[in-house]
Amino acid sequence: MSLIITDECINCDVCEPVCPNNAIFQGVSIYEIRHENCTECVGHFKEAQCVAVCPVNCIIKDVSHPETEEALMEKFNQLTGCKVDYDAESASNPPLLLLPD
Repeated sequence: MSLIITDECINCDVCEPVCPNNAIFQGVSIYEIRHENCTECVGHFKEAQCVAVCPVNCIIKDVSHPETEEALMEKFNQLTGCKVDYDAESASNPPLLLLPD
């Protein structure tokens, strides 16, 4: 599932630049996440980078947009133009990003 930034956001600006999918943007009062671009960093990193750098832990799973790890990998493939198959056993070790030919 994609992530969401809660009202506890302090607009510290550390999450936006670490998002590999450009899913994070400055909203009206706090940063927000475009769910259609959020893969929780599946395909890029072992953990969601915005969650890792957030100093107030205000980035959580968005229960209104449930997605499996496989669906997140498919979204990664669509966003990057890559074709990486999801493998549940190796999900904790994402592949290196390979650019299409």
